[in-house]
Amino acid sequence: MTFMEYQKETGATAIYPKEKALEYLALGLTSEAGEVAGKVKKLIRDKKGIMNDADAAAIRAELGDVLWYISELCNLMEMPMHLVAAANLKKLDARKHNNTISGDGDNR
Repeated sequence: MTFMEYQKETGATAIYPKEKALEYLALGLTSEAGEVAGKVKKLIRDKKGIMNDADAAAIRAELGDVLWYISELCNLMEMPMHLVAAANLKKLDARKHNNTISGDGDNR
């Protein structure tokens, strides 16, 4: 499946108040990312960071929810996900080339 195909599919399952789309999607993304973090936190606390297949499946499900919200934000902004992914890789490659992957700031 391509990013474009995924974006079309998420658009078909999107049910939320369109007049508050940006707020709804940003909050949903934050919420789902928090669920990923919570599952990882509990792995560290309860299982000494050792992940089994069930843990991986639960995290994968939450990552899918994160991806859905990213896709819908891209749809809202009429922004193809593959361009977002490509721009991110280009940015990271430049940081690697400039030896600035570590550190702070958006424009390293």
